[in-house]
Amino acid sequence: MTVLDARSLNRAALARQLLLDRADHPVLDAVAHLGGMQAQEPQEPFVGLWSRLRDFTPPALSDLLTGRRVVRTHLMRRTVHLVTADDVLAWRSRHDAMLRGRVLGTYRRELEGVDLDELTAAGRAVLADGEPRSMGELARAVAGRRPEAGPRPLGEMLVAALIPMVQLPPRGLWRTRAGVRYAPVEAWLGREVDPPAPPGTDPVGEALVRRYLAAFGPAASADLRAWCGLAGLPAAVAAVRGELVAFRDERGRALLDLPGAPRPDPGTPAPVRFLPAFDNAILGYRDRGRVIDDAHRGLSVTGARVVLVDGRVSATWTVEDDTVTVTPLRRLTRAERSEVGEEGRALASFLSEGDSDRARVGTAPP
Repeated sequence: MTVLDARSLNRAALARQLLLDRADHPVLDAVAHLGGMQAQEPQEPFVGLWSRLRDFTPPALSDLLTGRRVVRTHLMRRTVHLVTADDVLAWRSRHDAMLRGRVLGTYRRELEGVDLDELTAAGRAVLADGEPRSMGELARAVAGRRPEAGPRPLGEMLVAALIPMVQLPPRGLWRTRAGVRYAPVEAWLGREVDPPAPPGTDPVGEALVRRYLAAFGPAASADLRAWCGLAGLPAAVAAVRGELVAFRDERGRALLDLPGAPRPDPGTPAPVRFLPAFDNAILGYRDRGRVIDDAHRGLSVTGARVVLVDGRVSATWTVEDDTVTVTPLRRLTRAERSEVGEEGRALASFLSEGDSDRARVGTAPP
């Protein structure tokens, strides 16, 4: 069995994530290809798409949100993701058990004794008037007979698990600050979420295996679960196993992939790329070592924005007063500093809509 070294896996990941060459995809197609984008920080997907797409303009994404073709919703790992309308309708039922389990894992004591079916019915009754609500408003409206649970656990269980919901614009629009207001998926999209598959079948799980490998492969089954958080996927992997090719990494882990998916030569140059907070190019794996060193792994879960140099996390970045400031995590060569500075200036121009191209590259820590 072919062994793929770390650099080969890195280049494959960059290619699948549209970070090796900016793509010409329409924004909707890019979001679909990526299997959604982590989006708990509302403005971050704009940077993620700017780094991946040639000639990306922010209104293209804002228009998809207001046009109800992409939505912000709790999905993979119970985190807020930007996904296409078609994907949330197809995938949501498969995520139900995981979403409930993760909310209960946080609030099991507070929600002890709460009848979740009754809570669901109460929440839907409140939402039946068609008015969007904040999580707090919805929780307070159903809390009368459940005061001991507290509004936060009730609200999170309703909006993140029991009722498929979307976060409505203007939340998530370009350069817009807005609170979170929710509406049921079916009310916002005018279509019902697909029902669960019959027992003993898992067509959504099988589709997720293929979609994940297209955007993240080659990868192990543990990586797939780390991306979506779902249980029961070994059966889905087994069902499509005959369609896939197999490799091993340098540690002997079994990796699966789509046969025709890109696996670039490990010597392929990787341009500097600025990633937003919580980007799935890092979080979408259990083994994140293909893009980030163990010493810096904590950055991936603290919301740090990072810079890829030669395909690996090599710096962090912030923006203030329309100036992008880069803090290297290692010593950069003169050529790398120049490329980081050039891409940082382009990012500053993008974020400021042309008002600034200021970027500063600091020095590496001793």
